[in-house]
Amino acid sequence: MSKARPGVRAYLRLPALLALAVLSLSGCAMGGSGSGYTFAWYILSPSDARGQANLSFLLQGFWATVSISTLAMLISLVIGLAVALMGIAKRRWLFLASRVYVEFFRSIPLLVMILWVYYGLPALTGVQFGVFVTGLICLAISDSAFTSEIFRAGLQSIKVGQSEAARSLGLKPFQTMRLVILPQVVRAVLPALGNQYVYVLKMSSLVSVIGFQELTRRANELTLSEFRPLEIYTFLVLEYLALILLVSWGVRVMERRMGTGVHGRN
Repeated sequence: MSKARPGVRAYLRLPALLALAVLSLSGCAMGGSGSGYTFAWYILSPSDARGQANLSFLLQGFWATVSISTLAMLISLVIGLAVALMGIAKRRWLFLASRVYVEFFRSIPLLVMILWVYYGLPALTGVQFGVFVTGLICLAISDSAFTSEIFRAGLQSIKVGQSEAARSLGLKPFQTMRLVILPQVVRAVLPALGNQYVYVLKMSSLVSVIGFQELTRRANELTLSEFRPLEIYTFLVLEYLALILLVSWGVRVMERRMGTGVHGRN
C-alpha cells in the first residue's frame, strides 16, 4: 500500500490556517457585541456596493507591497552576496569594509533610515527621491546587511576540499565559485533567505509613513474616511496573514524541490 507523500499536509496548511483565523476573528466579533460595540462588517462586504469599493481599494495595496518587497529582496541578495564575499576575502581591508557595512546598516532602525533618506537627504544634498525609490533603497540596504551574514555563513560551511577539487579539474576561481560553491550555498541558505523575504514583506509596511500606497497605508486612509478601525485593521491582519502564509508555502515547495529542509534529505 503506497504511503502519502510527506509534503501533502503542507499544501493543506494555508487554507486551514486562514479558515482558523477567520473563525477566530468572527468569534471575537460575536463575543465583542456584549461590550456595546456595534460591528459594521458591511463596509467590507462583497455584496454591498460600498463594501466592494472599499475591498477594491484595500486589495490594490497587494501589488505595491509585493513589488517593493520583491525588488528590495533581489537587490539585497546581490549586495549581500558581494559583501559576504568581501567578508571571507584574504585581504584585510576587504574584510574590514564588509564588517563596517554590516554593523552600520544592521544597527540603524529601518523606520529611521526611511525618514532620514526621505526628509534628511534632500536637505543635505538637494537630492529628492520618490516614495517608491526611497522605500526600495532603504529596504534593500537594510536587508542586505542581514542577507550578507546568511551568505557568509553558507560560504564558510562549504569545505575547503570543494575548492581544491575544482582547481584540480582546471576550473578558474570565478568558475569554481559559480559552478561549485554557490549552488551548494544556495541550497544551504534557502530556508533562511525565505525567512528574510517574509521579514521584508512585513517591514515594507513602514514605508507607509512617507505615503507609499501599500497595504497598511491604504488601511490607514480608509480608516480616516470610514471611522471603523477595528473592522479595517482586522481585514489588514488577514491580508498579511494570507500573503505571508502563501510565501511560506512557496518557500517550502522550493525547499523540497531543491532537496533542502526537514523532508528534503534522505
